Amino acid sequence: MDIRRLRFFITIVDTGSITRAADVLHIAQPALSQQLAALEDHFRKKLLIRGQHGVKMTDAGKILYRHAQIVLRQMDQAQAEVMNAGEVLNGRVSVGLVPFSSAGMIAVDLITRARERFPGILIELTESVSQPYSQMIMNGRLEMALIHGAGPIKGVKFEQMLREEFFLVARADMVEEWAAEESVTVSSLAALSFLLPPAYNFVRRAIDVAFTRSRTELKVVAEIDAVRTLSSAVQNGLGATIVPRAIADRIVREGDEIAIKKITNPAIGEALSLCTAEHAPLSEPAAAIRDLLVELTGTLPTQPG
Repeated sequence: MDIRRLRFFITIVDTGSITRAADVLHIAQPALSQQLAALEDHFRKKLLIRGQHGVKMTDAGKILYRHAQIVLRQMDQAQAEVMNAGEVLNGRVSVGLVPFSSAGMIAVDLITRARERFPGILIELTESVSQPYSQMIMNGRLEMALIHGAGPIKGVKFEQMLREEFFLVARADMVEEWAAEESVTVSSLAALSFLLPPAYNFVRRAIDVAFTRSRTELKVVAEIDAVRTLSSAVQNGLGATIVPRAIADRIVREGDEIAIKKITNPAIGEALSLCTAEHAPLSEPAAAIRDLLVELTGTLPTQPG
């Protein structure tokens, strides 16, 4: 098989249409359509369905997309290792760091130390909520990620690094009644208005579970999936929030008169795990970055898992 066809297929899927893919690849659209037809003929399967709003993968297409990502990454890595045989580690390594977690605290350190130790490795760093990282790992778009949760998810391997505890964060004048208290119970929070991540976020899920178990109403006035916007909203007194300590400390640094309170009865928290593909071994450069991630995660000021 011409490996270029795999690259063409991935680009078509990522751009959402053959027309856009042709523009990106600088290939005539009829020629790109012929390459896709040849790929479908090779596998004797329909891989994409064309519609008014672009293309959609069939079940066979989803399987090929996942394997194509892995094959192309291995080919690129093989070329880099052959070209640099006997020299320093070289290659591209994709890493995801989940937002609303302590993982963001090590992003700069990860890049800094990787440049010092492995100058030939290019890190692709993702901090996004547009798609679950576990799915991106299964699809081959990410090689590893620090994510909330401990699994299990078929096709993905979880290695729990630590457990993050979540804290109440609010402007001091909103929680004056607890000014002298180091901690508050979940049941005492019913009167507060909250700014929280969307329902699909693992931080939010842990919060929902805690409030449900304590039979306490959770009043959410806004769902915000950007830490910077959340910080600004809390500072402006639009509501309180519940976040991991690393995010709480960031909000305090960015504003004045912000209070942080430990939450009890029940405590709220979530596991932070290193996630990799279950059946795709890491390349030598990716294994080096994985070890560096484990090292840096061990420096985080959180509770061991």
